[in-house]
Amino acid sequence: MIVCHISSCDVLGTRPTMPRKPVKRYLSLISQPVTFSQFSRSVTFLASAYMNKRQMLNHKLLKSVPRSPGNGLTGHILEESSDSSGFSEEEENEFVGVVQADFAFFDPKSEDFHGVRILLQTYLDNEKWDLSGFVDLILEQTTVGTVVKVEDDEDGAPFSIITALNLGRYKEHKCIMELREFLLKVCLEKSVKDDLMLLLRDEAQNVGLLVSQRVVNLPLQLLPPLYDALFDEVSWATEDEPTEELRKSFGFRHYLLICKVYKQKNSDGKKRQSLHADKEIIFVKPDDEVFYKLCLWSFSFPLHSKQVTSYELKDYRPMGLVMTVEADKVPIFREKLHSLIDES
Repeated sequence: MIVCHISSCDVLGTRPTMPRKPVKRYLSLISQPVTFSQFSRSVTFLASAYMNKRQMLNHKLLKSVPRSPGNGLTGHILEESSDSSGFSEEEENEFVGVVQADFAFFDPKSEDFHGVRILLQTYLDNEKWDLSGFVDLILEQTTVGTVVKVEDDEDGAPFSIITALNLGRYKEHKCIMELREFLLKVCLEKSVKDDLMLLLRDEAQNVGLLVSQRVVNLPLQLLPPLYDALFDEVSWATEDEPTEELRKSFGFRHYLLICKVYKQKNSDGKKRQSLHADKEIIFVKPDDEVFYKLCLWSFSFPLHSKQVTSYELKDYRPMGLVMTVEADKVPIFREKLHSLIDES
């Protein structure tokens, strides 16, 4: 089981006022699986400990965090149980115990390249594409975007990355061209494909690719201020960027998102009312579920990369989910995300 606590200068349950051009944020929080669906919440909770341990073994992002008591890190407590999970005794022993850390928000920088690349390594499933070029675009855009790291370890590995890239501004970059080709390849629904082609081509200058990737056990109470920071920065960029062209490039009308969900093996990939039933779809991230409920259209596609699964998800298959959300729905998204996390 993962138990998380964070000490803070903020009051839990109140919405902080984001400073202009924020660099750091700190929050009090307790991490729990969060979703609108009670069934999904229970399944996600049962599977989360297994996934957390596998992700830490794969990436070893937490190994640089001091473990000794009294080291001044009084925040995030990751407590791993020693229940049987199929790992060797040596692996179990390595991750049994408590890791304490305070999280902070930082602007992206080039030194984050390898850590961000790890977070995005399956962003387009197992597709061979210019991922390194994609990471470079994210890190070069410092006015809009945030990485989450351990406090006082700005040079350490990032636990989360969030940003929004204008698809028209970067349309000639190899990584964006390959991303377009991938999305058109995996979209098999004619009606949706027409809408997708419109966004990727004719309307690309008004579309923000919203990228939000994180380690599976990042405390969920970080999400509202993280998204608040992103959308505030987007708004400020329309006023503060040095040229009119750059200012216009952040005037998004739509956001395009690519994420992962688990769907029952007998369900289809269309967005319809029955997908909102408790047992048909499980969202890995609660923010994706909020976006889905507000999205204009969506489609799903099978994933082929090696996935971390558990017994609780044996009747589900991992699927990629692509959706578009109108920019004027962002205030509703922010309100719903705050309510969902605050009430959890």
